[in-house]
Amino acid sequence: MNWWDLVGWAGSAVLVWSLLQSRILRLRALNLVGCVVLIGYNAALEVWPMVGLNIVLAVINIWYLRGMLATRHDEQTYQVVEVGVGDQFLAHTLRIHAPDIARFNPDFDWDPAASDRSAFLVVTADEVVGVVLSHAEARGVAQIDLDYVTPKFRDFTPGEFVYRRSRLFTERGFHRVVSPPGMIAPYYHRLGFRPQGDSYVLDLPASPATDSA
Repeated sequence: MNWWDLVGWAGSAVLVWSLLQSRILRLRALNLVGCVVLIGYNAALEVWPMVGLNIVLAVINIWYLRGMLATRHDEQTYQVVEVGVGDQFLAHTLRIHAPDIARFNPDFDWDPAASDRSAFLVVTADEVVGVVLSHAEARGVAQIDLDYVTPKFRDFTPGEFVYRRSRLFTERGFHRVVSPPGMIAPYYHRLGFRPQGDSYVLDLPASPATDSA
């Protein structure tokens, strides 16, 4: 086996590895890399049918990557749906993702019977991509109990659509949002939150009702 054969095997390995990814963005990106390597490999060997196949696959990957990156911050693509804290579909979502939730939020504990709690689902079309749960603390502070993204969409930040629409909190009298303490791999610094202790804090604009008062 010469070094050129190693290039071909490496491209094939990347292609197979991409198919094992649960994150859709990473899957497409790795698949594109594998296709590009195999295009070069097969072109050098003049295996033109395989060159054509990988060119087509590369174009498909580029098309989907372009669409995903262009809409990752699009409010028309991702919507926030408020649900009751005792909603059965919410309970089902939390139940099936419980092991994964525990990985990133080891201190998560949710009691839907407790007072002053809110629940939001972030969806794209009919698919749930994220869950944000919160409860009221003293002095107008909303404490986030859970900010969870499903594995498929973990390269995105769907929770931002909850925080971007600050009226979801300001209309309830909140002026500050605090992230879950001890959350693993938080992304809040990209959304305007500032670090405070082991959490992140977002100061909300005043609501119209507060301004008029």
